[in-house]
Amino acid sequence: MFAKRMQALGTETAFEVLAKAKALEKQGKDIVHLEIGEPDFDTPKNIKEAATKAINAGYTHYGPSAGLPEFREVIAQYISKTRGIDVKPNEVVVTPGAKPIMFYSIFALVNAGDEVLYPNPGFPIYESLINFVEAKPVPIPLLEENDFRLDPEYVKSKITKKTKLIILNYPENPTGGILTQEDLKIIADCIANRDDVFVLADEIYSRILYEGKHESIASLPEMKEKTILLDGFSKTYAMTGWRLGFGVMREDIAQKMAQLMTNSNSCTCTFTQIAGIEALKGSQVEPERMVSEFKKRREVIVTGLNDIKGITCKKPRGAFYVFPNTKGTGMDCRKLGDHLLYNAGVAVLPGTSFGKYGEDHLRLSFANSVENIKKALDRIAKAVEKR
Repeated sequence: MFAKRMQALGTETAFEVLAKAKALEKQGKDIVHLEIGEPDFDTPKNIKEAATKAINAGYTHYGPSAGLPEFREVIAQYISKTRGIDVKPNEVVVTPGAKPIMFYSIFALVNAGDEVLYPNPGFPIYESLINFVEAKPVPIPLLEENDFRLDPEYVKSKITKKTKLIILNYPENPTGGILTQEDLKIIADCIANRDDVFVLADEIYSRILYEGKHESIASLPEMKEKTILLDGFSKTYAMTGWRLGFGVMREDIAQKMAQLMTNSNSCTCTFTQIAGIEALKGSQVEPERMVSEFKKRREVIVTGLNDIKGITCKKPRGAFYVFPNTKGTGMDCRKLGDHLLYNAGVAVLPGTSFGKYGEDHLRLSFANSVENIKKALDRIAKAVEKR
């Protein structure tokens, strides 16, 4: 009945666990949600007001497939300033959420049989899409002993004549790991003489960083032309439901991305783009307050997890997830995840949802209140003890 290619398409376990948790709540059970990667804050008021004004001003019709010119201009200015590179509006493509940039990058650049390097554990859609286009996924292990930073020398060893794309995500989902400028330089040097290899830099969590400053591979000499920079508004501005993201890339690649937009979505909602202008140009007090609150929650959840027998947890450098090691509990991470959901009322994700190198780990989102995080920690401690 279905096309053969559908067999290769994966999913996001977060939404599956969320559905199970919601079903339990309908049965009257109290569930603490630590499974979904969504800020629990409301979208800042100035952004919502900008959207309302845009609707009333008539921004309710089709727009250009690549995005409204005025929005692309603002994004170009923002990336130029934050990454220290010269970006022009025609190098920007606006999409309904940041995920389409993943789709379009792989569809536009990768042929069947090509190789794509990607982080593992990592966002599951990477591997799903690589398989979907019948390319070969080449996992880059993110190991706990290396603070979940990828080993650039390992990346170097895996680049072959068939390599077409290297996917980097930093700060990283699910581990909260980062990449240093030294790491990025080594990777850049690996492909300096390869005109046929590109980098997809997923920087969606670039503003949710707790120490240091974000480094972008696009900022390195000669790398702007080789990089597709992915970013968006869901995490930084608590705009998950607005579906607003963008990619910055070479103009010829941008033209192909816009063509894919025309063939799939036509365009991104116009009034949300006007809201995006306000997000980037307006007050940054609320986004900064959110990060400050996430940092407090990080301390609570890391300390609490390390106090539970059988669990150890590294402190993430960015994003709003922890990726604790649960090997000491003696339970398979999938079984442990189910145990916590059905017997303790805590929704979490097994580490293997993010790839085989996520074994013996769980991912917990701390995009929830301190009160709920403490409740979850208490339930997890009791559940592990009674397993």
